[in-house]
Amino acid sequence: MEELTAREGTVHSVIFQNAENGYTVLRLLTEEGEVITVVGCIPCVAPGEHLTVSGVWEQHPQHGEQLRAVELERTLPEDEEEIFAYLSSGVCKGVGPATARRIVDRFGVETLDILEREPERLNLIKGVTARKAQEIAESFRHHMGLRRLMAFLAQYQLPPVLAMQLRQRYGDGALEMVRENPYLLSGDDCGVEFSVTDGIAMQMGIAADSDERLQAAVTFELSHNENNGHVFLPRGKLIAATCQLLDCGAELVERALDGLIDRRAVVQEQVANVEACYLRRLWEAEVSACARLSALLVAEADESRQAERTVAEIEAEQGITYAAQQRQAVALAARTGVLILTGGPGTGKTTTVRGIVALFRKMGLDILLAAPTGRAAKRMSELTGMEAQTVHRLLGMSWNEATRQVTFTKSEQEPLEADAVIVDEMSMVDLTLFSALLRALRPGTRLVLVGDADQLPSVGAGNVFSDLIRSGKVETVFLREVFRQAERSAIIRNAHAVNRGDAPQLSNDQGDFFFLCRRDGERVVSTVVELCGKRLPDNMGIPADQIQVLTPTRKGAAGTIYLNRCLQEALNPQQPDKRELQWGDRLFREGDRIMQTRNDYDAVWCREDGTAGTGIFNGDVGKILQIDPSGEWLAVDFDGRTATYGVEMLNEVDLAYAMTVHKAQGSEYRCVVLAATPAAPSLMVRGVLYTALTRARELLVAVGDDAVIRAMAANDKQQRRYSGLRWRLAHSGE
Repeated sequence: MEELTAREGTVHSVIFQNAENGYTVLRLLTEEGEVITVVGCIPCVAPGEHLTVSGVWEQHPQHGEQLRAVELERTLPEDEEEIFAYLSSGVCKGVGPATARRIVDRFGVETLDILEREPERLNLIKGVTARKAQEIAESFRHHMGLRRLMAFLAQYQLPPVLAMQLRQRYGDGALEMVRENPYLLSGDDCGVEFSVTDGIAMQMGIAADSDERLQAAVTFELSHNENNGHVFLPRGKLIAATCQLLDCGAELVERALDGLIDRRAVVQEQVANVEACYLRRLWEAEVSACARLSALLVAEADESRQAERTVAEIEAEQGITYAAQQRQAVALAARTGVLILTGGPGTGKTTTVRGIVALFRKMGLDILLAAPTGRAAKRMSELTGMEAQTVHRLLGMSWNEATRQVTFTKSEQEPLEADAVIVDEMSMVDLTLFSALLRALRPGTRLVLVGDADQLPSVGAGNVFSDLIRSGKVETVFLREVFRQAERSAIIRNAHAVNRGDAPQLSNDQGDFFFLCRRDGERVVSTVVELCGKRLPDNMGIPADQIQVLTPTRKGAAGTIYLNRCLQEALNPQQPDKRELQWGDRLFREGDRIMQTRNDYDAVWCREDGTAGTGIFNGDVGKILQIDPSGEWLAVDFDGRTATYGVEMLNEVDLAYAMTVHKAQGSEYRCVVLAATPAAPSLMVRGVLYTALTRARELLVAVGDDAVIRAMAANDKQQRRYSGLRWRLAHSGE
């Protein structure tokens, strides 16, 4: 943690303030008589206020030295001139300098108390009507409400930006709601650590054995484990985890859990031999997905007795001869309502999908193509010659501010106008998104799901693709034959070797696969930087922006955090004409490659043709086009969509010269440089190595310890995800 510098003084002037996010640039007259620039989230600040700021000195490229506020205390002005400056700054709607002067002349140092507690006395001021007095009072109360919310949070060392988030979510009653239930702070909207929220609740006098506390802990455990991929938790595990979280007895937690079940916030149901406990929305998603998929499976599909002849026609038109499994898949697509197509690299998934598209066209079907990410959708468009969209865009995703939940315009009431939907990269699709997709399909719509079942599962909850395959209820074609042309690729040969549990061939005479042995973390990093900055661009003709560095982990000597700093310095060094923005311990620079690290359904983007939309999603990669001279925002290009990020949104993005293998799911790169060094045991597994290798299209260079690579190939340990979809499908109709 950087060392904080403290300064105390009076706000001299406010240079800039964003009312939406509270970002402020101000001049502070310190007690020593020095005027300094302070920046940070300081909502509703105005001249005349007293501030005690603790922060970090930063050197802004255009504006020089400034203090970035990390912690602050603020008090209202006390003498008449400071109160006049404060009121005349516009903090109250309807009060300008002239009115402010008359109010202060009349009420003096009691002015602010009068505004808040006895606003009717403003009628005594010449020119202030009863209606205007009421408007001034309401504006001041709104202003003071936010200040009090900030003051409340500051008692517990929580940042001012949290006050803005709470105000946006709960309105003027935010402070009362948090006082009534401080555990709101650990919800998805705020994301405060449960231990911090629990400490606040204890200080506020909430009893350790209260239902409020116990139920909040149970809900937190379910939400926390949803982020780890679990759709439900077994009752016993949920109770044990909550007991450990709260350091309390099981009887109390059982009582709280039963209370949540009684009011249907949690659903408990027998799944196989497990008492499964679900957050209600995840239970509804799973039940709905099972019911709708089952309906598609039993719907009468066109038998298309001419399927074999049609397949032959397609072969002639495309000038190819299908392998037996490919022919089987295309023919099945004509006869079945739901089809799964799975296989590793080089097994002909793309050729088969093209055949299915051609078949559906011959059948006169309206077809829609989709994939979970923008990059995967773009690649699908290029390979099929048809437009493909992200699943979110296909479904008309929007953000409901009132419920703080994602909604989709396409649903049972307004289904997709399609006779067939083909979804690629299905291993990335989580339960919630899959359920939403199924709700948007008309009865009888054909559904083709394509993916590699051996890749890592979705980031979100569930194990949908694997569950569907293992249920035995959905027609599945496994493409296992690696075609001769693909077999010439060492990338593909090694990927299949890893998938079998064999170590990849690490010799350097393989054409498109190289291994550079470096057993020291610093040497790994220096080699990776040299490869990206010089060797690959100069010797192989691959530009740096077409090289993606992957690593299993964020932390450590060769994790993404350190690699990104080194690669930024090498590939996009500081220059006088490039603006920079320091945010915490991260530096952003114009020209940087950055990645969205969580779904932001509110983010607005626009294209050059004027079309606009909302939503930037976890894993989307873009380039910083511009940083605002004041340091308040930056503009990022995401494959033709330009989004503007205020500083309060910078916790959602990270540098992307290097990224984890998990974040690279669904993407393909001309060249991948893999940093293979020791990491947490859960990351040293076959699925991570296999997914990394299959991200490379033309060239893969592995840099690191051969023992690490061999250990990963041998380790087939898979983290179990609690999901009931497979069981429900297997038992549907019973």
